[in-house]
Amino acid sequence: MARQQVAAAAAVAAIAGAAAVLASELYSRRCRRLATRVRELEASLAAATEKAAAERRGRSLRKALSEQELSSDEKKKLSKSPKSFPMASIGVVQSCFSTRNGTPRQPLVVPLARATVMLDPARVPAEALEGLADYSHCWILYVFHLNTDLDKMWNDPARSKLKAKVRVPRLKGGKMGVLATRSPHRPNPIGLSVAKVEAVDGHSILLSGVDLVDGTPVLDIKPYLPYSDGVKGAAIPNWLEVDGALAVESIHFSEHFISSLSDCWMHVKKQSLYASADEFQDLVKEVLSWDIRSLSQRIRPHDVTIKDVTDNGGSKIDNGCSNDEDRQSVDPSTSVVYHLHLEGIDVSYRIDQDSNIVVENAALLSSAVNQHRYSYLTWREKVSIL
Repeated sequence: MARQQVAAAAAVAAIAGAAAVLASELYSRRCRRLATRVRELEASLAAATEKAAAERRGRSLRKALSEQELSSDEKKKLSKSPKSFPMASIGVVQSCFSTRNGTPRQPLVVPLARATVMLDPARVPAEALEGLADYSHCWILYVFHLNTDLDKMWNDPARSKLKAKVRVPRLKGGKMGVLATRSPHRPNPIGLSVAKVEAVDGHSILLSGVDLVDGTPVLDIKPYLPYSDGVKGAAIPNWLEVDGALAVESIHFSEHFISSLSDCWMHVKKQSLYASADEFQDLVKEVLSWDIRSLSQRIRPHDVTIKDVTDNGGSKIDNGCSNDEDRQSVDPSTSVVYHLHLEGIDVSYRIDQDSNIVVENAALLSSAVNQHRYSYLTWREKVSIL
């Protein structure tokens, strides 16, 4: 009888212990769930607080930019100083165009012109690009960051005077109101281009038909909507309707260019957006099909210093002589060499007075070595054009 009582007591104690352990585990689990919930609520509260703070800053900014409820002195100060808006780039362009010279004057005129827009993950989450690949084209808003007057415009705006008229290439030097042109030298150096969306990968977008130079800061991306962006019956001035105003007569590739391009291609093919040297050659032909020389180069192609010089457009001119004192009128088809930088390759060519081009040589640029870029190999599996 005593043994049975002892056994019963031991069983009761074991059950009580197990119950205590179970209760402890349940309590621990509940505590962990509560702790997790508390962290979630804290994160949500922090996000809500930051959103509210951002809205307050936005309201303060709008209030500061508004002339309402300001004193007369404040209104005078505000009227004398330009309004500004906080704005920062959301990404950067990796383009086949290394310099301004050779970059198309308008989008879509060079269908093979490709670029990758690399968005900043800290500013633009990958989810923000969801659905963009379903559009055929998009708008790119960006900064003309290579403008020669940009530093003066931002650092000393009092000295930066708006040029009301600019020279237009199609008018052969004739001037037109800046707001009636696509000139990059604008009241604010903001560009707007349409491009074909080829593929989207994470924070990167592959575009074609671009007129964007490498390193361009991107401000925004918007989808192209044919029903609203394509205006039926839109009119343009007569001077824009001149056919072939900037077109060249013919393009010929020398044997030396083809062999030198083959040598260069061995070094750049792993970081290029083009599948082969032949496709790159097609790009060169499309780019040079439009006369990319500056206005001064087209008007006076032989009036250059005998030594190598660089014009404002970034095109290097070499007249092939060595004596600085020996100046003469020379045939531009034999003495003026122009340079085009594409995909880390320096393409040199000559153009005669009848707009016939001979592409002569390809040389590797030092800046093309060891660049880390999205390439043909990166996009090959994601887009049909490659």
